[in-house]
Amino acid sequence: MPVQELQILDRDHLKIGVKQSQRAIIEGRALKVFVAKDAEQHVTRHILDLAEGANVEVELVDTMRTLGQACRIDVGAATAVITK
Repeated sequence: MPVQELQILDRDHLKIGVKQSQRAIIEGRALKVFVAKDAEQHVTRHILDLAEGANVEVELVDTMRTLGQACRIDVGAATAVITK
């Protein structure tokens, strides 16, 4: 699912930000994780490790701004998750 398809998702199935992403992965609700390439590595490293451990697909997005726009928010986002 390309990042543009985040725009059509119901908000109930979209978690934005590191804390919400982490919670969704740990609880086993994550279907796919999006991570911005330009986000600080110390911020996203844990999310990438969790996703790998949970066998959740990860898609890298060029910029935080692009990911934020795809999630329909006015600021950049380091991570976002599509949930069940």
